[in-house]
Amino acid sequence: MTAAPPVRPLFAALDIGGTKIAGALVDERGELSHRLQLPTPAARSGAAVLAVVHQVLDRLATAPGWAAVTAVGIGSAGPVDLRHGTVSPVNIPGWRAFPLVAEVAAHPAVAGAAVPVALAGDGVAMAAAEQWRGAARDAANALCLVVSTGVGAGLVLDGAVRPGPSGNAGHLGHISVDLDGDPCPCGSRGCLEGIASGPAIARRAVARGWRPSDGGEDRSARAVAADALAGDPVALASFDRAAQALAAGIAATAALVDLDRVVIGGGVAAAGAPLFDPLARHLDRYAALPYVRGLDVRRAELGTDAGLIGAAALCRPAPAGCQALPGPL
Repeated sequence: MTAAPPVRPLFAALDIGGTKIAGALVDERGELSHRLQLPTPAARSGAAVLAVVHQVLDRLATAPGWAAVTAVGIGSAGPVDLRHGTVSPVNIPGWRAFPLVAEVAAHPAVAGAAVPVALAGDGVAMAAAEQWRGAARDAANALCLVVSTGVGAGLVLDGAVRPGPSGNAGHLGHISVDLDGDPCPCGSRGCLEGIASGPAIARRAVARGWRPSDGGEDRSARAVAADALAGDPVALASFDRAAQALAAGIAATAALVDLDRVVIGGGVAAAGAPLFDPLARHLDRYAALPYVRGLDVRRAELGTDAGLIGAAALCRPAPAGCQALPGPL
């Protein structure tokens, strides 16, 4: 009798942000199956947000491959606290020091499978994904940014993803790039996220008189990007300001840790030229030191799947010679 082929291990992955909560099963090659997402009720209570996480897990647990799941990985908007397994996303007010790892581990399907749970910030998860299968896979030192509802980032240094002791290393969205800028919900002022995120781009354009050229009601950064591509000066100016802030943050990070590559993904990056053209121009001005000039800036390759692939990457053994991310708890 021919022996049955061995069952390949799978990872359950969760990607939690201010707009959506996504889940998937991911194999050891980084291929996704049973992908789903639900909107994040970010303005509601912490319990309401957790209920959506449970709904995603409920549906993943009905997938035929669930029995092969060996770990659950979570990439969450931050900041995170790896020591205590908690999250405090700036854009999910109901979660402050929220015990996400414990709550996911207690879900009946996860507890029943007796599998470990790993956590990382969404920027670190994106960096892990792009290093594994994307635009940072051959870079020794890279900054990987997610520019979307917020601005997250993760660092690859000496060939390994470096989350730092708390899990927030590279959290670029909350460095100050405008010392007298607007207050940020994080408690600081002039944060990069408050200038370069999608909602910030849209707010700035609307405040300066932009209205969608198609006469519609969409006031999102996506609509601003469409008009910027068509040459609308106000839309272009709003993206230029976002690109300037990003350039300042990227140049400062490069000066600090000596980067050779920058990978940018997220919904705002999907705008293309309205973001990347002024970014290149502003980097020429801010990245002035000889060792940070000529940064290799690339678009992320994994698109909206990066968070899920990165969450799964948290569960993988590190390649030989590389330091592992904090493993499943």
